[in-house]
Amino acid sequence: MKEVIATTNAPGAIGPYSQATKAGSLVFVSGQLPIDAEGIPRADLSVEEQARLVFHNLKQVLADSGSSLDHVLRAGVY
Repeated sequence: MKEVIATTNAPGAIGPYSQATKAGSLVFVSGQLPIDAEGIPRADLSVEEQARLVFHNLKQVLADSGSSLDHVLRAGVY
């Protein structure tokens, strides 16, 4: 059974998809942009700071799914 994951601790999905989907013990997280939890794009930050913000958002989505960054198998940064 699949479960849609949505948290208010990270920016909402931009488009017709969810922040994450949980299927059994697996969690599939959608891509994140350097946007703060209030939905404000943070282009004013350095590339490193933007990457940290993206991973912070991922961490929040994973926490609401009952998981954490410790269980991530793969992450791509573009």
